[in-house]
Amino acid sequence: MLDIFERIKENPGPLGQFADYGEGYFIFPRLEGPIGPRMQFQGREVIFWSANDYLGLCNHPEVIEADAKAAAEYGMFYPMGARAMSGETDQHLQLERELADFVQKESAYLLNFGYQGMVSTIDALVSRNDVIVYDMDSHACIVDGVRLHAGKRFTYKHNDMASLEKNLQRATKVAEETGGGILVITEGVFGMRGQQGKIKEICELKSKYQFRLLVDDAHGFGTLGKTGAGVGEEQDCNDQIDVYFSTFAKSMAGFGAFLAGDKDIIRYLKFNLRSQIFAKSLTMPMVIGGLKRLELLRSRPEIKAKLWENVEKLQSGLKERGFNIGDTNTCVTPVMMQGTPVEATLLVKDLRENYGIFTSVVVYPVIPKGMILLRLIPTASHTDSEINETLAAFEGIHDKLVSGYYKEQEQLLLQEQGLSFKPI
Repeated sequence: MLDIFERIKENPGPLGQFADYGEGYFIFPRLEGPIGPRMQFQGREVIFWSANDYLGLCNHPEVIEADAKAAAEYGMFYPMGARAMSGETDQHLQLERELADFVQKESAYLLNFGYQGMVSTIDALVSRNDVIVYDMDSHACIVDGVRLHAGKRFTYKHNDMASLEKNLQRATKVAEETGGGILVITEGVFGMRGQQGKIKEICELKSKYQFRLLVDDAHGFGTLGKTGAGVGEEQDCNDQIDVYFSTFAKSMAGFGAFLAGDKDIIRYLKFNLRSQIFAKSLTMPMVIGGLKRLELLRSRPEIKAKLWENVEKLQSGLKERGFNIGDTNTCVTPVMMQGTPVEATLLVKDLRENYGIFTSVVVYPVIPKGMILLRLIPTASHTDSEINETLAAFEGIHDKLVSGYYKEQEQLLLQEQGLSFKPI
């Protein structure tokens, strides 16, 4: 019989094999100083493109004041326990009402964390007789939620409506046999490559197939739509989204999340989400701070306008310099290229050490094998100067990338340090 710890030592995983080489720099990097467009990394200042703080609220003086006052009054523990037992407050209910109103839904429910909240929502919505159909590029929290499902599940090709329809046909046959229903899951904005989910087109399929729709709009909430209410507002199909989900970890510059939908559905989830029933209530500083963040989101449209001004400058500048940013139609700005994980780390190290630019590097298993993706997240806080410096830096690495310089450096590195990585 195999000792599971021996297996772990022999196979540390696709990313774990790079731990000795990359931990603390490429993987689990440590940044210091106030969160913002410029931070400290390895003792030097870098222009930071990985904060996810789209609207620049994390350091907004009104947000800091609201958080501090709530912490001073309530501390970081209050309210006690889970909401179902002893953690309900007027402020929790107020934030839920205001969120529901903002995203034009009947009701909303707060979640402690986005990842566990999505996993638990999927688990609560379906039974073993139901069928799940989901986009193959869905975030890991969706994938892990689907893994809990004891019934059938099908994936459809990313944003491919013909593939979705084919799988809806398969799902319909299964559901007719089991007596169950169908849940379709997708994202409002796909966080790696920046495309909006084809929510309106999915909703139009409701005229042909019977299903309910769950949308994870983590990157769309606060950034898309006339008021910032998200992808449903942006695509004019909000009333067709049955369960709307978003996290506070992006535009709301905090932690926690929420669900919104018809009153009966949200009430059901409130009484059946295991991740909430058996977990401590969201703490007061985040709830009261959340009310302030939402107030600013609603009352300061100029913040979102500045965000999109920066998005346009960054994305158009990259395209003009010959970089492939795919078909993003959101704030997420991917720079895509072919190469190995080691090539990716050499390119990123060049950007950080020689140009003072910090951006996240993404490789398999997050994206397909053989692809390198540098993901930039512009915010309302970035300045024209920081955008121009970044574009100049990318222009500087362009010739090295095209000429194969990083590929040559990869071979030298592997030889000099005696490194050997398994192909992934």
